Amino acid sequence: MSRILVCDDEQTMRAFVARALEMDGHFVTQAEDGAHALEIMAASEPGFDLLLTDIRMPVMDGIALALNAARDHPRTAILLMTGFADQRERASDLDAIIHDVVTKPFSLADIRQKAGEAIAAGRPVVAA
Repeated sequence: MSRILVCDDEQTMRAFVARALEMDGHFVTQAEDGAHALEIMAASEPGFDLLLTDIRMPVMDGIALALNAARDHPRTAILLMTGFADQRERASDLDAIIHDVVTKPFSLADIRQKAGEAIAAGRPVVAA
């Protein structure tokens, strides 16, 4: 199945999402902030099929992570999650690089479906 990097500063949320995705047979790696996620991505071969990240985190937030990941790992699909309406609005300008924004709280079924859709769709192609 797919290789997925889950990034969230809340350990319980990371574990919840990882468990949900592992139910579908995906290989899941976890990171506690954007800087750690970028380190993992840089050291990982062949790379990840999906980056699933919270928007609001310390050290490096999900928006900065998404921008860096899109630049350095163009084949990785990106899915954001947030429980804050203002953070969702911040992500609205990222349509060219992200698949979607998932609103917390969500169910296991919801996150499994959204991740599957993002992986199937792949990375958005930006017209030159």
